[in-house]
Amino acid sequence: MQRRTLLALGGLALAGSASAQAPAPATPRHRFIEIARFPSPFARQGIAVDQGFIYPVTDRGIAKLDKATGREVARWEGPRDGPVIHLDGGICLDGRLYGAHSNYPQEPMTSSIEIFDTSDLSHVGTHSFGIQLGSLTWLDRHADAWWAVFANYSRVFGASQRPYGHTWWTTLVKLDDRFRQEQAWVFPQAVLRRAEPMSVSGGSWGPDGLLWCTGHDHTEVYRLRLPRAGSVLELVETVPMPGEGQGIAWDRSSPGNFWCISRSKAEAIGLRLELG
Repeated sequence: MQRRTLLALGGLALAGSASAQAPAPATPRHRFIEIARFPSPFARQGIAVDQGFIYPVTDRGIAKLDKATGREVARWEGPRDGPVIHLDGGICLDGRLYGAHSNYPQEPMTSSIEIFDTSDLSHVGTHSFGIQLGSLTWLDRHADAWWAVFANYSRVFGASQRPYGHTWWTTLVKLDDRFRQEQAWVFPQAVLRRAEPMSVSGGSWGPDGLLWCTGHDHTEVYRLRLPRAGSVLELVETVPMPGEGQGIAWDRSSPGNFWCISRSKAEAIGLRLELG
């Protein structure tokens, strides 16, 4: 099983260097095999992962679960009237969990990165973007840079009579080590049409060197690559998964393992990528 999966990842890497003009496959070349499923009331927005633990995320809280058993060993919860309003996912790096945060669905849209110590989930830092390109939904680290999506939505919220930014303005941004913008891209029509009226809720750079993203509601993940020219990401493949969109995370301590959530069931789901 291990060798088969590594061969699959090798094939993914070769596919990532293919011609930018190649159409996306009509049927998935890969599939996910479920390897774990743990209930958690925090599995509502996204998930992060490190070598020994998974971290399901909800609006104002994060749990730390043992990756092997699903046992909760720590949690952080912010007060309802506190500054943390809408956490959407995160990434674990060097003993820190960097959480994507916004004031969704309030206007004007503001975003920040909230930083937690993974040992006990204490809040240890923040970086505010203020009013930016939309609502920050996910953050990742890849190729010596930070990557983030600022989402917009075609849905109308509350008393407002206009869409919350409009889905088509959703933007992928490459950031330097001080979270300053270097480049930016938008998503292909095939992904945005599936995401509407919501947006791109999850993203994580895979072991194939390509970007894997999810929408808000559909049980599928989109495999994307940066374009050779222009500003529109290219859709390579759509792969079914059991989680209904939301935040995702590749497990870099176990290449080929992938975590998502089921929002409707409040579960964290571990998957293994294989050739279909």
